[in-house]
Amino acid sequence: MTKTDLVAKMAEKSGLSKTATEKALNAFQETVVDAVKKDDKVTLVGFGSFEQAQRNAREGRNPQTGEKIKIPATKVPKFSAGKVFKEAVK
Repeated sequence: MTKTDLVAKMAEKSGLSKTATEKALNAFQETVVDAVKKDDKVTLVGFGSFEQAQRNAREGRNPQTGEKIKIPATKVPKFSAGKVFKEAVK
């Protein structure tokens, strides 16, 4: 499902226009990204949680040459599905 498909489905279910729905979806995305960037956790009960995770530095290999390379530590976004979401997918 693409973002356009998602906006269309959300608009259909909510009774809002596609334009208003897209603005709401964009606002949601921006808010979650800003919060996770600031190391806040965003929890939607039953749906899931968005948070920041730390990935440790590690050693990898260049697949073309086989040469060992150092991969630096980094921060990554993480999503954990909530119980209701998990049960609905089963």
